[in-house]
Amino acid sequence: MHPLKNIHLKIKNSFKDWQQNVYNKFIESVPERRKKFKTASFTPIEPLYVPSENSEQNYIEKIGFPGKYPFTRGIQPTMYRGKLWTMRQYAGFGTAKESNKRYKYLLEQGQAGLSIAFDLPTQIGYDSDDPISYGEVGKVGAAIDTLADMEVLFYSIPLDKVSTSMTINAPASVLLAMYIAVAEKQGVEKNQLSGTIQNDILKEYIARGTYIFPPKPSMRLITNIFEYCAKEMPRWNTISISGYHIREAGSTAAQEVGFTLADGIAYVQAAVDAGLNVDEFGKRLSFFFNAHNDLFEEAAKFRAARRLWAKIMKDRFNAADPRAMMLRFHSQTAGSTLTAQQPENNIVRVTLQALAAVLGGTQSLHTNSMDEALALPTEESVRIALRTQQIIAYESGVINTIDPLAGSYYVESMTDEIEKQAEEYINKIDSLGGMIAAIESGYVQSQIQEAAYRHEKEVEVKERIVVGVNKFQITESAERNLLKIDEKIQNTQVDFLRKIKRERNNDDVKSKLESLKSAANGDGNLMPYILEAVKVYASIGEICNTLREVFGKYTEQNLA
Repeated sequence: MHPLKNIHLKIKNSFKDWQQNVYNKFIESVPERRKKFKTASFTPIEPLYVPSENSEQNYIEKIGFPGKYPFTRGIQPTMYRGKLWTMRQYAGFGTAKESNKRYKYLLEQGQAGLSIAFDLPTQIGYDSDDPISYGEVGKVGAAIDTLADMEVLFYSIPLDKVSTSMTINAPASVLLAMYIAVAEKQGVEKNQLSGTIQNDILKEYIARGTYIFPPKPSMRLITNIFEYCAKEMPRWNTISISGYHIREAGSTAAQEVGFTLADGIAYVQAAVDAGLNVDEFGKRLSFFFNAHNDLFEEAAKFRAARRLWAKIMKDRFNAADPRAMMLRFHSQTAGSTLTAQQPENNIVRVTLQALAAVLGGTQSLHTNSMDEALALPTEESVRIALRTQQIIAYESGVINTIDPLAGSYYVESMTDEIEKQAEEYINKIDSLGGMIAAIESGYVQSQIQEAAYRHEKEVEVKERIVVGVNKFQITESAERNLLKIDEKIQNTQVDFLRKIKRERNNDDVKSKLESLKSAANGDGNLMPYILEAVKVYASIGEICNTLREVFGKYTEQNLA
């Protein structure tokens, strides 16, 4: 018998003896707190984990070493011993001028990169003076109508010195063009720019809803960005494939991984079909995950996602460059877990979630503020959220070794289980004809809805405790120091937009929009045409309306 087999047999027999003669006898007299223990994603948890039979033989294949395929233990050989994750607080509200002040404040407090939030009209490609925008201008992010707003947004922030993430999807090409144009005005070449644009439309159809165009032209715009940036912006991450919103909609951890990587497969296949080299554009892909409450499940989730994506890129798409197999990801703590009741408790939740992201090897992190269930965060609550990251980085000691949870029997078992479940979802989506077909059939949405319903039922019957909500409640004062958006902001923004439209050369705008429309009717890359339109101060609404004329608008399918 192989020595390892002999060792495992001894462990197996000893474990069986412990179960029968120690554990079972003990719980007969002292019962456990509940009959079933499970993760936040409903996965059963055993009372004790021991080495699996093949754990030692499979070490290289499944766990390996940081910086090497399959990257389970991290994408960099030194991880945080070499460089900390980017502390990137997501922010933006009101006008570009107000948001610029917040960005400067965050940079002064030690933030290492910018993460831009846009208001709802911007996200769905409408100008602030459009009737559909009424009441939403500047409410959940910065209002950006034209290049003039982008110039104000980044005023006196050197774009060659910061990394910028922009959470924008359907009109991602327009906002990227504005960013390029602002950089040029600062004297910064586009090949010097670093950052990420979310640019992930599939999750909008699944879970979030800020889509504009139908899937096919939307995928064209995305691959146009891939192609343009591969040639012009080698330091720019062209997409952030997002599981965050899938999880916020109520998915399990395994669904978050499976559906997100299935989206990734769709994007990679579209790029390959467009003739792009997987080893080139694959290096600029990034992901965006949710950091939820269940500490060990979340850390395992990130490790499983890294391993599974590496296998997908190597085996399915024949990537040869290890950098094209790496899953780089930004994480954000779970907004859906924040409670309006006893909001100070959210500081503790966010700390645990941020710790899970760090233990899972995140490349950048946003920590939510304690008051975000009630309003946009105040400066004080944003500072506490940022300090949470800084305390983990500089005081906790968890960054001193790479992948400190590796080898935990529980964490490795959970990593394997999440990978297995995620693969099953991907296989199901493949059998349905791919992610777009799976979305159109309602399969993905129904799976998320079922998981969300199950979670809420457990909270309702107190099978799942939410501190301050269904247990440990207190009587609270209605008085809170909350950030309030001035209702006059909409008028200010509309006045500024109308001023820009009066003062620009409208003949140039008309000419550039006509060129864009003609190009959209063809099959060429639209990024250069969008950039030219942006430079003459064509508005986001004008550009998106031009594309709406050609591409049409997407209407959500009735899945009832």
